[in-house]
Amino acid sequence: MTAVKYSDAQKEATARYNKKTYDRINVIVKKGQRQIIKDYAANQGKSLNKFICDAIEAQMHKESAE
Repeated sequence: MTAVKYSDAQKEATARYNKKTYDRINVIVKKGQRQIIKDYAANQGKSLNKFICDAIEAQMHKESAE
């Protein structure tokens, strides 16, 4: 299987799309915690980003139901 190579123009187009479409949130955790969380997310079948987004949504839904 060969790796797909993207041109600089494709990378720039993707960066512009992401900047226009998504907001970024930086999360700071103690050394070593990132890998622990990432491994846990993988065991749940999720990316680290998806796991964090789902956790935030679940907490917000829980609090709005109270």
